[in-house]
This record gives sequence, structure tokens and C-alpha cells, in this order.
Amino acid sequence: MVLDRPRHEALIQRIRRTGARIHLIPDGDVAAAIATAIDSTGVDVLLGIGGAPEGVLAAAALRCLGGAIQGKLLFRSDEERARAKKMGIDDDARVYTEKDLARGERIVFATTGVTDGDLLPGVRFHADGADTHSMVMRVQTGTIRTIRTQHRFDHEPAYRR
Repeated sequence: MVLDRPRHEALIQRIRRTGARIHLIPDGDVAAAIATAIDSTGVDVLLGIGGAPEGVLAAAALRCLGGAIQGKLLFRSDEERARAKKMGIDDDARVYTEKDLARGERIVFATTGVTDGDLLPGVRFHADGADTHSMVMRVQTGTIRTIRTQHRFDHEPAYRR
């Protein structure tokens, strides 16, 4: 799986030359990373350049699922490099793993589908409310919970009465 971006054109061509199947996605790199750790998705690997915050989120989810991530920082400017140096990052060649990006054993990852995706359906609006689908995972227990919530817009909560 690869984000369909101009920056990935050469990578996409290299993958295609190997004969491997490739699924191009318009967005959703965190969900795509999660899909690599769920057998039923058929996704083996996510490749490409993404954002550092998304990498941290993906690492937290993958820790919960027993998956793995490897990433390097790619700076787009000297300003970004200087900012990283201020934060104590001075090894441009370092490969970060899921345990580097999401440390500890008390990690909880929660996500709710906003738009339809491979991982979760998006919000479904109906006449008197909406339905949402969420997933909550924990490293400590290895639990994965999927939650379907029905939101009623016509219901006045007791605290407002």
C-alpha cells in the first residue's frame, strides 16, 4: 500500500517492476499502517513518505497490534533540521522503530471513522441522528474493541432538562 502522491512516483514504478500488487490510497496513512497488522485486510506493507505525527500515531496502534514500523526522518528544509536538533535529534541516519516512536506499556490508541475507509466505516447520518464506528486498543492487555455508537440528535440529555 502506498499513498498516491507525486513524491512516490519512483517508488510506485519500482514496486510495479517487481510484479507485486499495489494498492494506491488517496489518504489515510495511519489506517493503512494499522491494516498491515490485521490479517483479514490482505495488506502486507505500507511504504512511502508520511508525516512524523502520523508515524507516531501509527507506531502506537502497531504496538497495540503487535506490528512493526521502521522510519527515518526526512527533512524538507534546514529549519526542520535545526528544529529537530533543538529537540535532541542529531542522527539523520537513525532508523526509528515502533518502540522508539511509542514508548512504554500504557499505550491506548483510539480512532473513529469519519469518512469510509478500509479500517472503519465513516459517519452515517439518518433522520434523527448518526452512527459512528470506533476502535480502541491497548498495549498492556492486547485488547481490541470495536464500538458502534448511535447518536440521537432529537434526544435532550437529562442534565439539560
